[in-house]
Amino acid sequence: MESEIKDHYNSDHLTQDIKTALINAGFNLSALELKNLSPIDQLHTGGAPASINLFKKTNFSPDALVLDVGCGLGGSSRLLAKQFNCKVIGVDLADKFIEAATFLTQCTKLENNVSFQQGSVLDLPFENNTFDAIICQHLLMNIENKSKGIKEIFRVLKQNGKLILHEITKGENDTLLLPVPWADKTSISFLEPWDILSTILEKQGFETQSYSDGTHTACSWWEKVNLVSQTRSPRPNSLGPGLVFGDIAKFFGKNMYANFKNNSICLVEAILKKSYAT
Repeated sequence: MESEIKDHYNSDHLTQDIKTALINAGFNLSALELKNLSPIDQLHTGGAPASINLFKKTNFSPDALVLDVGCGLGGSSRLLAKQFNCKVIGVDLADKFIEAATFLTQCTKLENNVSFQQGSVLDLPFENNTFDAIICQHLLMNIENKSKGIKEIFRVLKQNGKLILHEITKGENDTLLLPVPWADKTSISFLEPWDILSTILEKQGFETQSYSDGTHTACSWWEKVNLVSQTRSPRPNSLGPGLVFGDIAKFFGKNMYANFKNNSICLVEAILKKSYAT
């Protein structure tokens, strides 16, 4: 199953394609700003503003060691390091994402604070009680065995450490339009409603400190994305989701807006605490 998920995200020439697109857009690869990368490394619902607003609620200490699990191209990892002075390690199943994330981090001169390695949330390559906080952003819908994944997250988090969730969950409507950013087929999409997900988290030992339903805001955000995609002709090899996901990316705006509007999916934000050590 993990190989199918990895194939969904991996692209053989991703780093080179990103280099070429950045150069064609007129950017200096040795002096990139984080905002230059947002069309490709902030592909989750709400983009960078949604991440920053959630991170502000977490009150990171400047010397915090944070794990970004399912880090993708490392956009959130770099935001944390730049704006909150954290040390961040990003982990992702897709090795091509890790290669590109490392390259982009070097281009933004954040390699002293951010590093990446390939790995699975089902078997995290870290010792017990390592991290002060863990970000889980648009990851769990690709994880079939959520209990195992959450157990691993709990294991590597320090006592009183924070788990920051920004996740897509299942709505009341069973119809899901595909493709969406995390899946182009039903066999790699494992959505669960929040009540089931929260039960798994609590059984593992997490305490919920804050929770909010961001579905309405998410629907509005994707409506804007959809409108832009309808009025802007796709440009081959330009900075954007298509560079990462290929031709299926042109359907993301329409499908995500419809899925939120039809209550097929919801968006939740939550901060949880590990109340005892492993």
